Amino acid sequence: MKIRKAGIEDVAQLIKVIENVEESGNMLFDPGERTLSIEHAIQMISRVNVLVAVEDQRLLGYMMVKKDKPKRVAHKAYIAIGIHSEVRGWGIGAALFHALFELAKQQQIHRLELTVLTTNEAALNLYQKMGFEIEGRKKDSLFINGEYKDEFCLSKLIS
Repeated sequence: MKIRKAGIEDVAQLIKVIENVEESGNMLFDPGERTLSIEHAIQMISRVNVLVAVEDQRLLGYMMVKKDKPKRVAHKAYIAIGIHSEVRGWGIGAALFHALFELAKQQQIHRLELTVLTTNEAALNLYQKMGFEIEGRKKDSLFINGEYKDEFCLSKLIS
């Protein structure tokens, strides 16, 4: 498996993996709520760093790394990760995080942030294994299937 920055050649597969990940119900968008176009995906990979995990030309997962421009927050990035349901538990998430930590050092990113549903134990376990710490709880942060759900806010400092 190889981890690299996404390119134009990855866009069609990236859309498919994002759609698959959103089917889990653990992401910001409800399953089927949004339709990603090739043009939208191209804009996305040009605006944010998108790392992809690829094996035998098959895209297995992605990590989006979004930095803001103001100087006061330029040292941090917000991340989102998704792994295709067929390959979860294969170490792809950990590999993406290791590549992220190298990217963070190269780009002088000191703080990484993410959020996760408090009920998504598999993701929470991965994040904590990778050194992320829970900083707080966002109560009633998401409205899913007629119920309010809480999210944890996590961060990791890169030295």
